[in-house]
This record gives sequence, structure tokens and C-alpha cells, in this order.
Amino acid sequence: MGFMEETAYNSVVKDMRLPEKQLFGLPVTFDLPEVDGIKQGDNLLLKWKGENVAVLEASSIWKANKVVEAKECYGTSSLEHPTVASLVQEIGKYYIGGKIHGFELPKFGYPTQTPAEVRATLPENKQVVAFQNRNPIHRAHFELLICAQKDVKDSVLLVHPTCGPTQPGDIDGLVRIQTYEALKTETEKEYPMFRWAYLPYSMKMAGPREAIQHMIIRKNYGATHFIIGRDMAGTKSTIDGEDFYGPYDAQETGKKYSSELGVTVTHYENMVYVGPEEGYVQESIAKSKGYKVVKLSGTEFRRRLRAGEEIPEWFAFKSVVDAWMV
Repeated sequence: MGFMEETAYNSVVKDMRLPEKQLFGLPVTFDLPEVDGIKQGDNLLLKWKGENVAVLEASSIWKANKVVEAKECYGTSSLEHPTVASLVQEIGKYYIGGKIHGFELPKFGYPTQTPAEVRATLPENKQVVAFQNRNPIHRAHFELLICAQKDVKDSVLLVHPTCGPTQPGDIDGLVRIQTYEALKTETEKEYPMFRWAYLPYSMKMAGPREAIQHMIIRKNYGATHFIIGRDMAGTKSTIDGEDFYGPYDAQETGKKYSSELGVTVTHYENMVYVGPEEGYVQESIAKSKGYKVVKLSGTEFRRRLRAGEEIPEWFAFKSVVDAWMV
């Protein structure tokens, strides 16, 4: 286990596969701005917030072609893509690959579990539906999760948010954790088949390729099914707001490789609120029955938060809003 060597890196960038032909969505690399004095065979001490966490055997050192990596992995070399901008402007130009010998796991300031630890919490002989998200969970999301757990027979639902830094403008990871913990506490008695765990991973906003990466990660955590919604891991141009990927590109890529990965892709329509009598229904049902959809835009929601104004409970759990505002 470790950071990819040059051969594996090139194979994943070009073909989305390791040299042994297993699927792998995105390269996993260790970067440095310069490698003066570092040579193949050296052992590098890795630190996290001042603590010694591992030794990296430097078996491969090379200068990355960032343009090729950007075009192959993100579908663009435009700096308007936030992760491409980070790749070119912030990530070091040299990569070092090799095995890692760990001393202890990094401490992130929030509870994390290894794949083996999460699998040990899941009931045996049940299917596991994993849900990935990077934002606080509001009512519409939660209604979708209820549907997913009911639709997949004899299943548990693993709510598994990514909590590392994401794209500019996203909510801080520790704040997100507070909202998840609040919602878990509020709902765990009514929904005992929900499980919660946190993933110390930073979204790359790589659309279809990131969908594959997430399916592999969630399989390691015990998932048999993975929810891929509209525009998963998508992002917009920082200049004109245009989408870099189609709304269902990630979903279609996940379906294409579902059998090979051994993870079933599940997908659902947007859930919309049509009033207190019917509550939340799928968007197509609301349209076919002529229901009036009640909406609260993201802009208005954030304005109300900043102003300390009331957030309707049909839109957001009060416990989540309270945790957000602390």
C-alpha cells in the first residue's frame, strides 16, 4: 500500500486502470515542489500536523505532465475547473511513489473509522446502500435516503459523507460533521437501519471518474449498492458558470462498470415538497399529478441563515440548522 509509482500513475491517467487492469478512477499521488537531494531508494518521513505518521519508500520519482493529467482525469485543462486550477497552481510538479509504512493514522479532529472498522458495525447478511454527500443533509436528501433503504430489500443505509476540503465556497468540514451528528442523534431511533461514518477524503469534482473512485472506496467499506444522483461530483466554470459534465455522466459511467466492480448503482429522481398533506414526492409524480411544488432557493436559504431568520422545517431539520449556526 502506498502512493502510486510512475507506471501505475500513467496507466490510471490514460486508461482508468492499474497496470494489472483493475479499474481505478483517479491517481493517488504524493507531490513536492522540488526534489533536490531526494533520490530513488530514500526513505521519507511523513508528518501530519507535526506528528510522525509514516515512512514513504521513494521507489519512483518523476515530473508530472499536469496538462495530460487534467485532460484525461477531469476532461479539461481549463483553469476554470477548480481542481484543475489547484492541480496546476498548488500541487507540486514532482511526484514520488512507493510503499508506505504507517506508525499511526492521522487525527482529523472528527471521528473516522477504517474500512474494516466500518464493516464490523454493519449487520451480516444484509445489503448495504451507501450514500455520498459533501453538504449538510436537508429534508429532500433524507426523504431520498428513506426511499433507497426501502427499495433495496433487506438493507441498511450507510450515510458516508466526505469531510475533507472540497471546492471553494463549500461548507467547512467540521461544521458539516456537527450537522451530521445532530441529524444522527435526532433520527437514529426512528431509523435504526441507518449507519453513519465519515470519510477523510477531498472531493476532486472529477465527474464520471470520481464516481468510479467512490464506488471502489465504498465497496471497501462494505457497500453492495451506491447511490449516484444527478450531477454527482460535478462542478461549474469559475468564470461563466457552465457545467463541465452532463447531469447524468457520472451515473452512466457508474452503471457501465457496475458489474465489474460488484457494486450496484441506484439512482433516484429529485424529491420535491408539495405541501403538508403529501409531503415529499418524486419530481415526476408531482408533475404528472399537477402538484404545486414549494421551493426555497439556495440563495434565499443562505440569506435567511445569515440574517438569523426562520428556516421552514419542511426544508431543513431544525437540529441541522442549529448545529450550522453554532
